[in-house]
Amino acid sequence: MKIIHTADLHLGQILYQNYDRVDEHAHFFAQLERWCKEERPDALILSGDVFDIQQPSASTKKTFTDEFVRLHKLLPEMKLIITAGNHDSASRIQADQAVWEMANARLVGVAPSPERLDGPDGWQDDFIVELKAGYVVTIPYRTSDSPEVIQSILDRVAARNSEGKPVVMTGHLAVTGMDPSGHDFEIGKIKTLGVDSLGRGYDYLALGHIHKPQTIGHQEDCMKEDVTYPSGVVRYSGSALHVSCDEAYPHTVSVVEMEKHGGDVRIRQLRIDELRHFYVLPQSGAAFTTPDEALKAVEDFAQEVGKGYIRLRLNYAAAIPANFNNAVYDVLAKYQDEIRFNPKHIWEGKKEDGEQDGEKPVFEVADIQQMTDPMVFIEKTWEQYPGLDLELVREMFRGVEEEIHRMDEEEKAAEKAKAERKAAKNNKE
Repeated sequence: MKIIHTADLHLGQILYQNYDRVDEHAHFFAQLERWCKEERPDALILSGDVFDIQQPSASTKKTFTDEFVRLHKLLPEMKLIITAGNHDSASRIQADQAVWEMANARLVGVAPSPERLDGPDGWQDDFIVELKAGYVVTIPYRTSDSPEVIQSILDRVAARNSEGKPVVMTGHLAVTGMDPSGHDFEIGKIKTLGVDSLGRGYDYLALGHIHKPQTIGHQEDCMKEDVTYPSGVVRYSGSALHVSCDEAYPHTVSVVEMEKHGGDVRIRQLRIDELRHFYVLPQSGAAFTTPDEALKAVEDFAQEVGKGYIRLRLNYAAAIPANFNNAVYDVLAKYQDEIRFNPKHIWEGKKEDGEQDGEKPVFEVADIQQMTDPMVFIEKTWEQYPGLDLELVREMFRGVEEEIHRMDEEEKAAEKAKAERKAAKNNKE
């Protein structure tokens, strides 16, 4: 059995409220198409975060449809397996399943409910994809732990797998032992689950959510191009694109090969060529001490490199004027968005009052959730912290809204399933 494993496309992402990434995603898909044609896998697995927001634009949905229909036409025998992540609308992903079946695709959005365990078996098949070469258990993002549900599905596969074919399972979550490099987990205090709680019986667990490619328990091998492990491998493929300058590592897709259930798992990494890279200026690791020095470095970078995202490292002693960011945008205007600017600077040294950058307040999502009007928080915080990054605050509120929306969708799905089971029971009686 051979699969190509990728995750975290974040289609429709807008960086720094200004830059879309349409051409960057197109550049990624061109590589993915080439690899699929070369490798001819049994399945292409996308482990969550198809979109960057739960209600993507019509053009973003068209990109998704166009790219995956093209992949199907190139390789009609390759199964497309796509599960929802925390950035996706579970119900919207699930709603399109019937249409995508015609393109040899399985889309799974709504996670299995623990209440399913009280009913008759058979529901597990909704989360199992049987291929000629093996089985794939499709588990989308979940807001609650349900180890018994996952194990029930894996047990169902075990009962059907009389030929000892390889078993793959998907997931979108953070597991204990992962390397979160590039993520800012001060916001929300990310929840992690132990690998032991994810069931027994898979040969390869194809994870999404963490953007750094890595195999849990084998961090020293995370960038090896070709490595083999015993069955029971837990791996993040990593995201398709870099999403910040903090992701200072290569991004890849994983080609995974298995001969039999319980046998060895071979993983080959294919390096993604990013259309635009992320840079911190100055690249020497120092900090700019004057605004003129920084502006000249921006101009020099634009002329010499010509493409990429930049972020500036500034010393508090630089006496940066209030219109400094506008001056940077003015320098870059003639480069037609090929040089893209992150207006959130990296500060070093000490402020005049002696406060260090590391002493800036950290805001918890739990504090925000207690407020009914987001503007109350913003206004109060703005008065206390004039240097507050408003984009960071917006991201925090967006995350809270998405979490509430996901929980509501899962509750509705559980209520619907319960009502259907009750109706079926009444009909039998």
